[in-house]
Amino acid sequence: MATAVAPTKVAVKEKPSKTFAYSSDDIKRMLPHRWPMLMIDRAYDVVPGVSGRGIKSVSVNEPFFAGHYPDHSIMPGVMIVEAMAQLVAVVYVAEMLESPAPAEGDPSASVGYLGSISSMKFSRLVVPGDQLTLEAKLGQKLGGLRSVSVRASVGTELAAAGSLIVTTERKG
Repeated sequence: MATAVAPTKVAVKEKPSKTFAYSSDDIKRMLPHRWPMLMIDRAYDVVPGVSGRGIKSVSVNEPFFAGHYPDHSIMPGVMIVEAMAQLVAVVYVAEMLESPAPAEGDPSASVGYLGSISSMKFSRLVVPGDQLTLEAKLGQKLGGLRSVSVRASVGTELAAAGSLIVTTERKG
């Protein structure tokens, strides 16, 4: 008498996504921002159109420290959010640059705007000498908008986390 053997399920490994890294010079070509508003120094582990990580080295020479606060330098939360939003733009532009048929023209012209900030929580002060590690994970597209989850950490400590909505195009 033969016994029936149940078929075994074979785990299918997903093909790992190719990741990219971008220097500060690469980022200047990808974004329309310039000093003093260019907030990220490099991007890495970028999966185009999906996610990425970035670095913002916080220097005492940042212009906002002159007034926020003169006797106790703290990076404004809005600047942390701006750094995270710029990483989102790098992830978005990388999708256009790294596609099999890259778009022609200036990639920075495709960077949209920050539409909303939701559930942003700040849990650690960011001060000169800190290095912010930024993370962005793009969510679903909603017409001309895109939802994004973002985080910023200093070492192992979470500094800020929340959700953004960004526009996927720029209108004049």
